[in-house]
Amino acid sequence: MEMINAIGRRKASVARVYLTKGEGKIEINGKDYKEYFPQTHVQSAITDPFSTVNADNIYDLKVNVAGGGFKGQAEAVRMGIARALVKLNEDFRKPLKEKKYLTRDAREVERKKYGKPKARKNFQFSKR
Repeated sequence: MEMINAIGRRKASVARVYLTKGEGKIEINGKDYKEYFPQTHVQSAITDPFSTVNADNIYDLKVNVAGGGFKGQAEAVRMGIARALVKLNEDFRKPLKEKKYLTRDAREVERKKYGKPKARKNFQFSKR
């Protein structure tokens, strides 16, 4: 098996995922994923696509992720992993799609408008 690559996006984060045959090492930006994402709930979100298709400790991952915060980065990595697994085996599509790992969450931060303190918030209105 050669290297399979996929891209995952979420908010301002972009993750490039490279999947190869191995023993289950996940490396994000040159660090182990447990070191890069110290929160346990975020770590489990990253490994969820593997446990969904029963492919734990079979593939090695190298991930480059940039932009956004840790939550957006983690979800971008999760989407990239799911897309790479589908490229590897088309049978993985149904269980991953049921858990919505292949769906791009397009919600972005709305830009601030001039004359307002935030995107939609207005200054207090005074009639008199």
